[in-house]
Amino acid sequence: MEEEIRQIARRLSMYYALLWIVPLIGMVFFETDILPAGVWADNGSATYVAETVGILLAMACIPLSLWLFNLVLVKKINLLPLADAMRLYKRWAGIRLLLLGVTVCVNLLIYYMTLNSTGGLAALIALTASLFCLPGEKKVRSDLHVTTEEV
Repeated sequence: MEEEIRQIARRLSMYYALLWIVPLIGMVFFETDILPAGVWADNGSATYVAETVGILLAMACIPLSLWLFNLVLVKKINLLPLADAMRLYKRWAGIRLLLLGVTVCVNLLIYYMTLNSTGGLAALIALTASLFCLPGEKKVRSDLHVTTEEV
C-alpha cells in the first residue's frame, strides 16, 4: 500500500511537471520563431473570437477542475475501499491537471497568435490555479485519509 501511494504521488508529480514544461516549450518555440507568432494580430474578428474562447475556457475549466475533483473526492472516493479509492483518486487528479493544462496551452496559443495579453493573462491564471493542485505523498495521504499506521 505504501508503494502504491508513492507511485500515485510520483505519477501526479510527473503530470504536474508536464503542466508547466509543455507551455514553456511552446513559449520557447514561439519566441525563437520556430512557430509563427501574430498570425491573427491584424484580423480583429479572429482575435475577438479567439480571446472570447480563451476567456470562456478559463472561466469554465479552472473552477470546474477544482470543484469537480473535490466533489468526486467527497461523494465517491471517500466512500470506496482504499484500493479502489486510490485508483479513482489517480484518475480524477489526472483529469483535474489535464483540464488546467489544456486551459494553459490553449490560452498561451491564443496569446501568441493574437499578440494580445488577454490569452497570456488567462494562461497565468490557470497556472496560478494549478498551485492549489500541487501533488505529493502528504497530499495523497490527506485526501485519502490514510495514516502511516494504517499502511
